[in-house]
Amino acid sequence: MTDSPVLFETRDKIAIITLNRPERRNAINAEAGQALAEAVARLEADDALQIGILRGEGSAFCAGMDLAAFSEGKVEELLFAKGGFGGITEAHRTKPLIAACHGAALAGGFELALGCDLIVAEDGCRFGLPEVLRGLVAGAGGALRLASLIPPARAREILLTGRLFDTAEAWDLGLLARRANPGQGFEAALALAGEIARNAPLALRETLRLSREIERAGLDPLWSENARTLKAIMESDDAAEGAKAFLEKRAPQWSGK
Repeated sequence: MTDSPVLFETRDKIAIITLNRPERRNAINAEAGQALAEAVARLEADDALQIGILRGEGSAFCAGMDLAAFSEGKVEELLFAKGGFGGITEAHRTKPLIAACHGAALAGGFELALGCDLIVAEDGCRFGLPEVLRGLVAGAGGALRLASLIPPARAREILLTGRLFDTAEAWDLGLLARRANPGQGFEAALALAGEIARNAPLALRETLRLSREIERAGLDPLWSENARTLKAIMESDDAAEGAKAFLEKRAPQWSGK
């Protein structure tokens, strides 16, 4: 296994993009974020590819942004690069992308999954946007997308408590395209990708475009406000304390500033 933070392979018309930092539960640092954005761009540019699958190596799909990057002052290049976090969360893509989730998809990891077009999850996977527990906001599309995909009261309860929820609840909320038994999530995503890839490329692109028009119309005007809010929060004392407390494995001491 190469030490590259993101792997790219193809199977017929399907691109398989693998987050490859298993020792960090695939948390995204600056290098991984850039490599992921390049992989997504490669999928878009290759006319031989119809669809992509985003998966994680090891025990989890993705634990989110590597908070060590926050402490090192590398958040700007992670969250505000072209296409958003990982080149996915704000990108206007033309090809379907499936998130194959197992273990955990948390914070930025869940935002990556929400930024994909379909989510396939293994039973027992944990999801969540626990940013408020760290003095942050789910600013890579999590707060915006979750509130548009599920009933607002349920979205606010999840966002404001920062609690985690499992595959069964995600299925009941309508967030998942398919469920799979533990250890079979990638195979289920690959089967779904194969079904989709058999269809006409132009029809797929246009169907995807139309299916996302409502989301785009709602989100596009909000990204600038999202960025303004996220930057203000990132510069707060509470955000610095939240990241420091997490890395030091202690309870944070909030100042409200």
